[in-house]
Amino acid sequence: MKEGFTALKWGVGRRLEFIEFRLFWEGGVNRSDIIEMFDVSVPQASKDLTLYQERAPQNAIYDKSAKRYVAAPDFSPIFLRPDPDSYLSRLRSLAEGLADPSESWISHAPEIDVALTPHRAVDSDVLKAVLEAVRERRSIEVYYQSMGSRRTDPVWRRMTPHAFGYDGFRWHVRGYCHIDEKFKDFLLPRILQVRNLDAPGPAGDQDTLWKKTFDIEIGPHPGLTPSQRTVVAKDYGMTNERVVLTVRYAMLFYVLKRLGLLGDASQQNPRTQHIVALNPHETERALRRADFEFGEVEKAPSDSGSA
Repeated sequence: MKEGFTALKWGVGRRLEFIEFRLFWEGGVNRSDIIEMFDVSVPQASKDLTLYQERAPQNAIYDKSAKRYVAAPDFSPIFLRPDPDSYLSRLRSLAEGLADPSESWISHAPEIDVALTPHRAVDSDVLKAVLEAVRERRSIEVYYQSMGSRRTDPVWRRMTPHAFGYDGFRWHVRGYCHIDEKFKDFLLPRILQVRNLDAPGPAGDQDTLWKKTFDIEIGPHPGLTPSQRTVVAKDYGMTNERVVLTVRYAMLFYVLKRLGLLGDASQQNPRTQHIVALNPHETERALRRADFEFGEVEKAPSDSGSA
């Protein structure tokens, strides 16, 4: 817990964090900001600003012309951990329409856009039922549309779900398939109906590919210039041009696909593929252990590893 939150009620601490958020990211805050964001009274907003100045006297200066508090030159946050990833995720939520502007705490968002993908519709009743099955550790029948060659029409199949995965584009539920008698990924949009909670199959602690992890070692593409390698290392948080990603075997294919590391990335154009796996042979063996073969990836790039 941040030192500034000591002995504060949750609501008060939240408002002081908001004050600091606006001071740090937007340079200033006023009483009306607090009133509009938290629907508190004028006296309460004034009290919050006074309390903030008591807790962090070096952080805010009142600008009479602007009629707001602005960040002082020696500003040092005590309620907020400034995190670029957190701020940018707020911007992304705004751009994708996933959050209301008031929920983001951002009052002056820059013009933004994101590379959108088509919305993958998930039925709320389906998700609710699957969550119940996970929570109660039971199995459930799902009417599932596979994209494989064996089952071209939807079929009812029983599964025992235990976890959820997200590949950056879509959500799937990880569970034991009672038909194929193994753990698999079921894409949520392809679950058309659900019914009949019942006794479970093998539990998630028996899902070896979910429980065990593999370390992918990532480095800059060898075809880049020294200065380009330096900036790629900075971009990916590398030390000595190396960073390790610890990935579940069950998620390995999705991670490699997103990073462009399916196959030998060192043979790709370094201008478009900036990173490579520094342990490519071990990574290939790990992928095969996870029931994937590099040669099969191009045949079904969107469904490899899914039920």
